[in-house]
Amino acid sequence: MNRRDILRRTAAAGLLATPAAGLLAGCATGGGGDDKGDAGTYKGTKSEQNPLGVKEDAPLEVVIFNGGFGEEYAKAHEAMYTEKYPKAKINHSATQEIGKTLQPRFVDGTPPDVVNNSGKDQIDFNSLVSQNAIADLGELLAAPSLDVPGKTVKDTLLPGAVEVGSYDGKFMVMNYTYTAYGIWHSTKLFADRGWQYAKTWDEHIALCKQIKAAGIAPWTYAGKHPRYMSWPLIATAIKFGGPSVATAIDNLEPNAWKSDAMKAAADAWHQIVKDGYILAGSPGLDHVQSQTAWCQGKAAFISCGSWLESEQKKVTPEGFNMTIQPTPSLGSGDKLPFEAIRGTAGEPFMVPAKAKNLAGGLEYFRVMLSKKGAQDFTRKVASLTVVAGATEGIELPFGLSTVSKALDASGSNGFNWVYNNFYRKLERELVDAACGEFFSGRIGPAEFLDLCQKGADSIAQDSSIKKYKRAA
Repeated sequence: MNRRDILRRTAAAGLLATPAAGLLAGCATGGGGDDKGDAGTYKGTKSEQNPLGVKEDAPLEVVIFNGGFGEEYAKAHEAMYTEKYPKAKINHSATQEIGKTLQPRFVDGTPPDVVNNSGKDQIDFNSLVSQNAIADLGELLAAPSLDVPGKTVKDTLLPGAVEVGSYDGKFMVMNYTYTAYGIWHSTKLFADRGWQYAKTWDEHIALCKQIKAAGIAPWTYAGKHPRYMSWPLIATAIKFGGPSVATAIDNLEPNAWKSDAMKAAADAWHQIVKDGYILAGSPGLDHVQSQTAWCQGKAAFISCGSWLESEQKKVTPEGFNMTIQPTPSLGSGDKLPFEAIRGTAGEPFMVPAKAKNLAGGLEYFRVMLSKKGAQDFTRKVASLTVVAGATEGIELPFGLSTVSKALDASGSNGFNWVYNNFYRKLERELVDAACGEFFSGRIGPAEFLDLCQKGADSIAQDSSIKKYKRAA
């Protein structure tokens, strides 16, 4: 299973500019919906027990991306929906080719009611939103939680869960998983060697020197997907300069990639390259190969999201005990503390504006976002959800427990960026290419930031791409 089949457990609801996305734009998605979306064909009566007005016998069609999470979790959510609406027949299907399967149905105005728009064949959200093809989920947020008394659905969500799925202030995409991004190491390796994770950059470099002297490479990374290394670099800049660093990048502001904070971060990470602290051959490795080399003890550190443990469980040695940590602080002048870590919602779900059972689609999300639905998901796939407190009473794998602790320690200092949601091409192609040149040692910090800025400018100047504004 390739990386893109699994990546959406994290992360950030990415966008994919594909020929199929152009098909959406060219055909106007079969007329699309208005700004308020479509009320749907099936309409029930709203009540205290049925706040979204679900028609109890209306069929519901759910299409799931069959990637790293599989589809059993969805069948469990569907069973919970059926328990509440026993007269409703659910049509479930799963595919790895979301775009190929569903593009024609969006074009002719007959999309499913619920879509897990994920994977390498994901339909471009920029095109979907700009063509009014997705329903506004605001009514879902305002609805009462299914099983948390006194709270709305929105009240039960973790910080950033709504922001990452919002476009121009409207909540359009329900990202279900909650992912932390950080630097991973083996607790066993560090304990055996007497090493301590470094909290400052100077200490990190000193530790890298010590690790290299022990015959182990300090770092490895997925050279075929080098954007993975952009994550700790940008995180370093945000912790140094504050959240406004991310906002400027997200909003395609001029020279956002050349801010003082980004320069300081790029200079710091370049030291890893120039001092030879990266495992030889890493630029030629894919995500599986680099992660496997790390699990084999050939390297001490790797940058990844919190899907790592689940993805590597078949090759992780007994007692390896992988642990996530925040990026080290550049110094005492950092605006965010060491504990601050990037946390974001991922694995995107949507209700098409032309869904026949639009209310049913929203209610299905309410089931997913119930405490019961979230806990069942975590038990089945060992991944966190965006539902706050849903891990209570669940025994988490070692690595995931460190993720939960890291997010708790980060608290209100957590941060994220969304440029990769707004403009998938910018991260997946342009920044990715710049990282490939930088971390292989072919260019220096100034050239790296220049390439990133040129990529952002090319998106900003492309009138065919809809632009979005993230609030400060």
